Amino acid sequence: MNKVGWSFKSFKTLLVVASITFPILLTLTLVHQNNNSVSDLFQGFHVLSGRTLNTNATAILSKDHDIIRESTLGPKNHSFEDGKNALSLSTTTIANDKLLDGLLVSSFDEASCFSRYQSYLYRKASSHKPSKYLIFKLRNYEHLHQSCGPSTKSYNKVMRKGTKFSKNDASTKCKYLVWTASNGLGNRIVTLVAAFLYAILTDRVLLVKFGTDMHGLFCEPFPGTSWLLPRNFPYWKDQKHIETYESMLKNNKVNTSHELLPAFIILNLQHTHDGHNNFFHCDQSQDLLQRIPVLILWSDQYFVPSLFMIPSFRQDLSKMFPEKDTVFHHLGRYLLHPSNEAWEIIRKFYEAHLAKANERIGLQVRVFNTHRAPHQTIINEIIACTLQHKLLPDFDMQKSATSPLKKPSKAVLVASLFSEYGQKLRTMYQANTTVTREVIRVYQPSHEERQKSNNDMHNIKAWTEIYLLSLCDALVTSPKSTFGYVAHSLGGLKPWILQRAYGETIPDPPCRRAKSMEPCFHYPPKYDCRANSTVDFTSIFHHMKHCEDVSSGLRLVNVKH
Repeated sequence: MNKVGWSFKSFKTLLVVASITFPILLTLTLVHQNNNSVSDLFQGFHVLSGRTLNTNATAILSKDHDIIRESTLGPKNHSFEDGKNALSLSTTTIANDKLLDGLLVSSFDEASCFSRYQSYLYRKASSHKPSKYLIFKLRNYEHLHQSCGPSTKSYNKVMRKGTKFSKNDASTKCKYLVWTASNGLGNRIVTLVAAFLYAILTDRVLLVKFGTDMHGLFCEPFPGTSWLLPRNFPYWKDQKHIETYESMLKNNKVNTSHELLPAFIILNLQHTHDGHNNFFHCDQSQDLLQRIPVLILWSDQYFVPSLFMIPSFRQDLSKMFPEKDTVFHHLGRYLLHPSNEAWEIIRKFYEAHLAKANERIGLQVRVFNTHRAPHQTIINEIIACTLQHKLLPDFDMQKSATSPLKKPSKAVLVASLFSEYGQKLRTMYQANTTVTREVIRVYQPSHEERQKSNNDMHNIKAWTEIYLLSLCDALVTSPKSTFGYVAHSLGGLKPWILQRAYGETIPDPPCRRAKSMEPCFHYPPKYDCRANSTVDFTSIFHHMKHCEDVSSGLRLVNVKH
């Protein structure tokens, strides 16, 4: 133990701060005057290149292992009372932060996935706490995955190609949901979280079929096992001859009680397949699917709202998510941990450019058609949105850019395929003084010019930028962009969503605040299973609203009673 003391000419109070952190036990004795600020205690603690994460966050670098460790003064997200009060951070408090209030377990080797136990140092503590029932369901799922996961006897038995099962076959205690990739990374991530929730609700083991473009993105999320689909999966390459859920409905196998059912079927929930799959949210369909050992999911949609429509799931979902708009926020933080390669990029960029800022503003710009609205129109729309909602300060045309500035600063993180957005915003704030005298710095990590869905380096860049956006304090996002959905949902943020622009006209208003943290389900069902007619589900479920950016889409919202 080391004792560190500061002597002053006069003092009134002796403070003893005892704090136990990982991996070193230190005790600091601090003596200071009344007029000393607690922030003085943080001088000298740095991260990597000597930059503090912020004024109430400290971490030190382990020279031996290149691992960020919490300092004895505690992690980033703890607030401190004034210097007159003794402060103590218990190991329990720190553990709760590291484990995200019980979402995570401590049984992983930290070196295998640094982000799992370090990400809380870079993110504000969430005000949304997971329910005890959700934590209970996650622990149960982990046990199921260990019992039925790859290489277990149960897995090997079910995966025999050509096996048939009767509807009453009791030997299929282990059932599986195989996730496959569709479209871009944002679509893949929202469907991955939706698939995980469906697996929990139906007692299935989630296995993911990652191509080479996905292998370097995430850590293994489940302790003592793997979520990766083994390459000896019977239908790894060829799925043409597998029966589909759609064909089973057409052949009326739902009502056939004695017919043998296939061990594998394809469940196609992609937005281009909305015919028979509109019945996925019906209990009758779930009765059939529950008897199929292996479901191979094809989807590019965040179909979570449809799970809330299914009567047999509602009680579980209500207990798991008392706050309806926290589904992705909780499950995403549990499931999606950047790999060590991705985390190194995230960590270094954050510490180099974002850590010292008083506030971090994320701008996610996705332009689907550059001919419909020129880049300058989008830039003008972004400026109008950020000024209207006081996210960024206006320009002071009376002062020159060389006028003295105040210390407070904002960092603007731009994520876009096109370099014009970061360059023009940077030039505007460099050439003009702001009315608040704040320093505005603009950063854009990359500009790929076009989306490359099956490119591993492109996906790593996309994932790191999504995660960096999720660490911001406020977000402005593009309409109908799953990239933006993932960022704001992970961060627990309700973004300002830009309106669709046409030509050179800036929409009025330029942006709207999202009602919820949840992603939008772009193509929800319209069929009422009981009434046998079409319906607007917002009239049935008060916790569902139409999306701000997709008028026909559905988004879960939190309804206060």
